[in-house]
Amino acid sequence: MDFILEEKDASDWSYRGEGAVNLVLAYTGSSPAFSGKIIRVQKVVRNGSIEETERSALSKHECILWKDAGSIVTSPNREIAEQMYVQCVMIPLLGSEFVDPGVRILVSRGFLESVERNTLSQRPGWRVNAAKVDCYADSVMLMSDHSVFPQGISEGAPCISVEIKPKCGFLPSSSFITDENTIKKNVTRFKMHQVLKLQQLKVAVSYRLTYSFSKEILSFNQLIQQLSEYDPLDLFSGSKDQIHEALKALIATPQNNLRVFLNGSLIYGDLGGMKFVEIEAFEDHLKSFIHEENGMHTRRFVHLVGEAILKLGVLDRLLEVQKLDKIDIEGAIHAYYDIVSQPCKLCRNSGENQQFGKYSSLHSIPVDESLKIVRDYLIAATAKDCSLMISFRPREDDHPESHYRTIYLDSTKQRFDVKAFFIDLDMKPLNKMEVYYELDQKIVNCYKQKLKLERGAANKGTIEGYEAGN
Repeated sequence: MDFILEEKDASDWSYRGEGAVNLVLAYTGSSPAFSGKIIRVQKVVRNGSIEETERSALSKHECILWKDAGSIVTSPNREIAEQMYVQCVMIPLLGSEFVDPGVRILVSRGFLESVERNTLSQRPGWRVNAAKVDCYADSVMLMSDHSVFPQGISEGAPCISVEIKPKCGFLPSSSFITDENTIKKNVTRFKMHQVLKLQQLKVAVSYRLTYSFSKEILSFNQLIQQLSEYDPLDLFSGSKDQIHEALKALIATPQNNLRVFLNGSLIYGDLGGMKFVEIEAFEDHLKSFIHEENGMHTRRFVHLVGEAILKLGVLDRLLEVQKLDKIDIEGAIHAYYDIVSQPCKLCRNSGENQQFGKYSSLHSIPVDESLKIVRDYLIAATAKDCSLMISFRPREDDHPESHYRTIYLDSTKQRFDVKAFFIDLDMKPLNKMEVYYELDQKIVNCYKQKLKLERGAANKGTIEGYEAGN
């Protein structure tokens, strides 16, 4: 685009939310060029330094890893490389119908500094403490606002959107998972991670900590106050009843895995640890959207979302990409050390011989196979951590034919336009492989400790042992 966002334009962009890497701002001004758009503004760690190599596109080993993936390695900076990753890697896998790569537009430093000031009071405190707007960036990502339809709200028809972070939808079966960690083959990563997050909250409260725990940045708001009953296997099952159970569990305990928007405004779910709406108020919001008796609107909404998931088949596509992780991080980490030409720390620490031990088959394969293992693992990691945005708009029978797919909700005799997009398809850094492995081990060990305490408590005929242990 042949323009640049200046300081005077910052007031037209309102805070929508944020993740670990970007602020998301929605356009509220009058320019037709930006109507129905959002921008993603890059953040940097507060009180941290940005290495020059981070401002360049990729590291030496990442250039080798992605050398055959389109224009990623020739991108002038990491922001462009991220966009090329979505364009060249994720779109072919997930389908152009469900992925919006966005476009980069130029911004001035004054615009970014003004955004930093304008959003400060709206951002969760722990997010502010952790990171700030990168005022040295020269561009931001412009994308369609997938919580509304392109016509926005001008036509008067309400738009309801649900954002779901599905997480990993399968159980690993890799032979490289150690005997001590076979629990991973029977219990979902999500369920085990819940236990770790709950334990970390108790530790944080006990010691009044804000940030701690190894290389992760944690806060009270990132942790959880109760275990979720959500099971990703239900959501990915293809069974209507199981999908409904998964959605009901997400609504009961949304955490950061479910948000609902009405005409682009959050009406249910957590954002930065702040719960905006109770379930009763959410039910009231749905009354203008779903024609049903009082007390039944949330149930019908679950049915509507379930119908869309089944009809669109989006989670089938996502699951295929997640399953590119064929040998689990416990296998992929060995390939990583060969790629970066380092002695394998895991084999060394366990006393294994890298050439003749249990993982020798991984250390003896050609480098191209090692590259594929790690590349597939990182692509799968993107798919395990992305979000799915599904939007609905009621249709009247006398409306012109829509180019959107439609969902018919038999229980209310209503027809809806529906669209779905995957968002947050960020490229995972190669240099985080050790962090991913360490977190994986921490999650499993915490869950195994919970089971051990529960068995001990059961043997004593009481749950006091588990309570005391946590």
